[in-house]
Amino acid sequence: MIGLSEELPGNDEKYELHRLLGALLSKKLSVDEKFRIIETEYNIPLEYNIRKDVSAMGSLSQGIKEDGIAIGKAEIILRMHEKGYTLEQIADVAEKSIEEIEAIIEKKESVLV
Repeated sequence: MIGLSEELPGNDEKYELHRLLGALLSKKLSVDEKFRIIETEYNIPLEYNIRKDVSAMGSLSQGIKEDGIAIGKAEIILRMHEKGYTLEQIADVAEKSIEEIEAIIEKKESVLV
C-alpha cells in the first residue's frame, strides 16, 4: 500500500515512486507540470499518446468528483423527503427544480421497490 499526500515528496531516490504517482494524480499540478516532472526527473519520453492519456486521467478524475457530488446531493434530497420536507423546501435547499427533485425521488423509490 502506498500513501500519497497533497504535497509532493522531495526529489529523492527513496521517494521516487511516491513522487511519480503523486505527480500523476495531483490535483494541484497542471498537466504541463506533470509532463515536466515525468520527462526531466524520470527520463520518460512522452509521446503524443501518453500526453493524451494523462490529460484524459485529469478529465476522468473531474468526472468522478462530479458524480460523487451528485450522488451525495441525491442522498440528501432523499433523506429530506423521508423526513417529510415538502418538494418546494427540498428544491429550495438543493437549488434544483421541483421536477428534478421528483425525478430523483421517483428513481430511488423505483429501485427500492
